Amino acid sequence: MKCTLLLLTPLLILPAVPADSSVDYDDYDDYSDNGDPPAPPVKGSIPSTADIMRTFAAERRTLNGSNDTVWVVRERASQLLTGPLTTATIPALYTLVFVIGLPSNGLGLWVLATRVRKLPSTIFLMNLAVADLLLCLVLPFKIHYHFLGNHWLFGEALCRTMTAFFYGNMYCSVLLLTFISVDRYFALVHPFLSKRFRGNGFAVRSCCVIWLLVVVAMLPFLLRRQTYPIQNLNITTCHDALPLESLNDYFFYYFVCLVGLGFVVPCCVTVFCYGSVIWTLIQTERRYVHAAVLTGLILLVFVVCFAPSNCILLIHHSEYLQHQSSQLYIYYMVSLVLSSCSSSINPFIYYYVSDEFRAKVKRVIYCQKVKDRTFSGKTSQELLSTSTYSPSTRTTSSTRNSSKN
Repeated sequence: MKCTLLLLTPLLILPAVPADSSVDYDDYDDYSDNGDPPAPPVKGSIPSTADIMRTFAAERRTLNGSNDTVWVVRERASQLLTGPLTTATIPALYTLVFVIGLPSNGLGLWVLATRVRKLPSTIFLMNLAVADLLLCLVLPFKIHYHFLGNHWLFGEALCRTMTAFFYGNMYCSVLLLTFISVDRYFALVHPFLSKRFRGNGFAVRSCCVIWLLVVVAMLPFLLRRQTYPIQNLNITTCHDALPLESLNDYFFYYFVCLVGLGFVVPCCVTVFCYGSVIWTLIQTERRYVHAAVLTGLILLVFVVCFAPSNCILLIHHSEYLQHQSSQLYIYYMVSLVLSSCSSSINPFIYYYVSDEFRAKVKRVIYCQKVKDRTFSGKTSQELLSTSTYSPSTRTTSSTRNSSKN
């Protein structure tokens, strides 16, 4: 409950702008686009320290004798915002994610919705495909933004929407992957206990709660300004240069709760569930070793894709809280690309790995009217392995061994 209140705090409280936080400059016209900041401030004025919590450092400066305000970034941020890493490499990687993720998730969602029997695991996978597909659909805006030199042309409203969709669908994928691991854990480790609650109704309600929580958690991105024109670079950034008008630290606690509830807790649950599943598979029969290896791969992809961005985010915020400066945002931008890669990897490790699922995809592509057999949902239900492991199989095997003895 306490973390929930902290998540909603930025919606209720807006930071006050200190009256003496601006900088007056006599000769601002001499400020070149690519040069250093203008001459030292007029004697008696206090330099602005509008460093930001998530992004590059941006400073608000007021021209001498007027109320006009301009925004500038420091030299290192200028080099990164105009350098090849953010204007070529990052958008190129996003393009690759988009090219792979859009068709794979779209086709996978179509097959799951039309050719697969509706089981709890199928419902979770359909929602995962929707979240990954929505993430891919906002990538063209980020690609255009970065290729244009981190210059946003589509207005404030669309920037807020794009930012909320990007982060929202990323954390939604994390939560859905966690629930899939929990579903696998009870189905394989505690099959008889899971019969009491594990059903389609439970899966639908869980997915609805996940989407609702993500929407609430993303409201701060929708309600706060995200675009700022950077005077010394002649660009308008979208979420990459945001001012911190005051040093109120509730922003820090908001993002700590977001990362904690959106990744740290789900990651611990996922590691425990898949670890228990792997141990159970290894302890049964050798023919399930392949399923155990595949489960380990799923866990590895989850940790590698999402851990770097969230860990860097926490360290980045901590440095700003203690020192009001940080050099980690560029690494965070790169790690976000890695997180988005999950949307293009998930389809191949969660359902395309199944021979039966691939056969259904081929029928859809070639418009074959052959009547499909009832699909049991084994792509997720049984850890996506050709040598599938199921509770019923384990029970039958145990019964046979007992009868032999």
